[in-house]
Amino acid sequence: MDIAEQVALLKRGTVEVFTEEDLARRLTTAAQSGKQLRAKLGMDPTAPDIHLGHTVVLRKLRQFQDLGHKAVLIIGDYTALIGDPTGQNSTRPMLSPEQIKENAQTYFDQAGKILDTSPERLEVRYNSEWLEKMSLMELIQLAAKKTVAQMLQRDSFKLRLQQDIDVYTHEFLYPLMQGYDSVAIQSDVELGGTDQTFNNLVGRDVQRAYGQPPQIVITMPILVGLDGKEKMSKSKGNYIGVTDKPSDMFGKTMSIPDELMENYFTLLTDVPAETIQDLTDPAKTHPREAKAMLGKMIVEQFYGKEAAEAASAEFDKVFAQSQLPDEIPEVSVVAQPLPAAKLLLACGLAASGGEGKRAIQQGGVKINDRKITDPNQEITPQTGMIIQVGKRKFAKLKV
Repeated sequence: MDIAEQVALLKRGTVEVFTEEDLARRLTTAAQSGKQLRAKLGMDPTAPDIHLGHTVVLRKLRQFQDLGHKAVLIIGDYTALIGDPTGQNSTRPMLSPEQIKENAQTYFDQAGKILDTSPERLEVRYNSEWLEKMSLMELIQLAAKKTVAQMLQRDSFKLRLQQDIDVYTHEFLYPLMQGYDSVAIQSDVELGGTDQTFNNLVGRDVQRAYGQPPQIVITMPILVGLDGKEKMSKSKGNYIGVTDKPSDMFGKTMSIPDELMENYFTLLTDVPAETIQDLTDPAKTHPREAKAMLGKMIVEQFYGKEAAEAASAEFDKVFAQSQLPDEIPEVSVVAQPLPAAKLLLACGLAASGGEGKRAIQQGGVKINDRKITDPNQEITPQTGMIIQVGKRKFAKLKV
C-alpha cells in the first residue's frame, strides 16, 4: 500500500485521528527509514474477559501490525492499583496484585485471538517496570506537567463535582501516569475508545514535556450491544464474548437489530465500505441473509470457516426448522416436584428465581416442546426431559 492507502485503512471506523497529517508524515518517515512505528494500547486488568466491544480497538492495532509495525500492549498492573476514573461516578476500588496478574493473563490469552503475538510484531510491557521505580520527586515533576484546571476538563470529574461527589487527588495522577507510559515506551501512536480520549491526549502533552514528539492518537467508537441501545457490556448481558461457543456467537449475532449491521460490518470485519452499503440495503440484500453472513464472518475469526458453517447450519435447524440442536447440555437434578421457575434455576437456565419467573411469564419457556405459562406449576423432573428458555438455552434432564 502507498501512504494514502495506509491512512485510509487506518482511518476506517475511527472517530478521530490526532492528527491525520501527523499520521501520514510518521508513516512516510517509517517507510523511508525502515523503522517500525510503535503503536500502543494500554489496558488495566480490572476484568479478565474480552467481548467484541474490546476487539474493535484490538483489530485496529492488528492493522498496524499487518502494515509492518510493532504493537506495544501495556498491562497497567501499577495503574490498576489506582483505578481508572474514566466514566465513573465514584472512586474505583483498588485491585490486589494477585487479581491483576490473573486478569492480565486471561486478557492476553484472549487478545491473542486478534493480535499477531510473534515477538517481532508484539511487545508486552507492565507499567510497574517504570512507575514502581519512580521517586517522589519524579512524581512531583510529572504532576507539574498539567494544571488542576486542565485536569478538571475531564467529563467524569466535572460531573462528579456538579453532583457533589468526591474527586480524590490520586485520581488526577491516573491520566498522568498513563501518559508517562507513552514516554517510557516512546510511543508513536496510541489507540483507545472514545472514553480514553482525555487520557490519550494527556499522553501527547506529557511526551512534549519530556522532549519526545507527541504520539498520534486514534480513537475508536464504543460498540453498541445486542440490545441496540447501550454499549456492549458483560454486566448488561448484551455482549458477544470472544470465548463464546460458535453456536452462541452466531445466534447472538442473528439477534442484533437490523440498524446495527452497518456498524458491526465496519468495526468487526474487513468487508469494503461499498459492499457494506449493498449488504445493509434491504432492497439489495435481505437483512436475514446479511446478518447470517456477518455471523459467519465473526465466528470464522475465532474458530475457522468449518465452525462458522456448522454454527450457521445449527441455527437454521433450530430456529428456521424448529428442530432441537444436536448437542444439548445434560443437567443432573433430583427427582422431586419443583415450581417451574425454581426448576429453571436448578438447571442453570436462569440466574435467579425472579429471572426464571419473568422468562415463563413472557412466554419464553418450553418443556418437551410445550409452553409453560405458570411459574408456580409443579414439574416433576424426568430423565430425557428437554427444557428450552428463549431461543438459545436448552437443557436435558438426568434424574
